[in-house]
Amino acid sequence: MKETRYYEVAGHRFCVSGEEDIFSLMGNYEPFACADGEAVFALDVENGDAPEYTEELRQEDEGQEIICGHTAADEAVFEFHWWGVTAGWLVCSEDYRKGRLIMTGKHVKMAIDNALMIMFALATADKGTVLFHAAVVSYKGKGYMFLGPSGTGKSTHASLWQRYIAGTALENDDNPIVRIDEDGSATVYGSPWSGKTACYRNVSYPLGGIVVLSQAPYNKIERLSGIYAYAALMESISGKYWDERIADGLHQTENALASTIPVWHLECLPDEEAVKLCNETITR
Repeated sequence: MKETRYYEVAGHRFCVSGEEDIFSLMGNYEPFACADGEAVFALDVENGDAPEYTEELRQEDEGQEIICGHTAADEAVFEFHWWGVTAGWLVCSEDYRKGRLIMTGKHVKMAIDNALMIMFALATADKGTVLFHAAVVSYKGKGYMFLGPSGTGKSTHASLWQRYIAGTALENDDNPIVRIDEDGSATVYGSPWSGKTACYRNVSYPLGGIVVLSQAPYNKIERLSGIYAYAALMESISGKYWDERIADGLHQTENALASTIPVWHLECLPDEEAVKLCNETITR
């Protein structure tokens, strides 16, 4: 028998419907459980046949491949593969408010998590909200994000802050959310998605700064501004940039962040000196 549960992330409520056994795989969502109400999107998890669709592009990262496309009825389709195995298909309405996840029985939790991340990112893109690929720590009442491609050392740098900077806590290790508030300020939120580190905290902090990391045989930090800050943010934000409505919403949020939040580039070693240089610079 199907049931429906509601969750709230970064102030946006959504719901998931499915058989009871799928919720046993969704422990990372429990800190975000909430009462029912108006939802920005709804996902129905079911079994079924593969949809017919036209492919638009493919995205690949660390053994995961997502094929993006659309049906003849202009529904968006996302096909999920892990290590060559098809896990399922997410089929969404044109406005991303309704979706169904058709399962194959393989990699079930990964398919659910990815479907919900995609729907969340796309349904809230025009609501001043962006899903980052980043690690975030809290320090003295503010949140600080570390960006960079996979393997750059975001998790390592965040863990070194916890080791060497007293009062630091990890709030999310892979997929924090940033939302622009009505007064123009930016808040960073924890989420149910945190990559390889189980850090699913329903917390929020004023965003104090953003640091783009790159590996180097030395430690050096500099402030980015203008188009350089904008470009650095864009590379770490999830979204369907070939969809005009989505792209416009993301552009407005990225522009607001690049204009109001300090963005830094840290070239560094994975050591205590790099962490202290970063902390002393961005928290002044």
